[in-house]
Amino acid sequence: MPADTGTPFHIGELATRTGRTVHAIRWYETQGLVPGVARDEGGRRLYVELHVGWLDLMERLRRTGMSIAEMREYTALAVQGKVTLRQRRDMLAAHRERVTETIAEWKRALSLVDRKIDFYDEWMASGHRPPLVPAETPSLKPPKRGRRSAAAAAATPR
Repeated sequence: MPADTGTPFHIGELATRTGRTVHAIRWYETQGLVPGVARDEGGRRLYVELHVGWLDLMERLRRTGMSIAEMREYTALAVQGKVTLRQRRDMLAAHRERVTETIAEWKRALSLVDRKIDFYDEWMASGHRPPLVPAETPSLKPPKRGRRSAAAAAATPR
């Protein structure tokens, strides 16, 4: 991760700039997901503007189901610099494919929920139970390769 020449700031300001708690930022650091953090003479962490965008990327990768191990691998590649551009690009392309599959599954599930809401609306409006309409059977399989669901990822402390 290249050094940013901007004015360094402390964790409280990073929390303000990113909308994350100090606790969440420290969690990302302990997971090895925030590279290039320097320290001042008093041992306090110093961040630069680059860390603002980096935390946003890490949060979004986590929320979209990327494992912490993969995020660590991506971070380690980023630290190595330009020589890993292809590997990082390929990692993100594979992750994007998984996210796209998950979105499609969630859309199918949402469609079923919408149909059920319409069913109840019609029943309440007419006072009679509507006939059951054969519905497509959406696949509600868990994410592939043991990935955490977005709901499980969102439950992790920030």
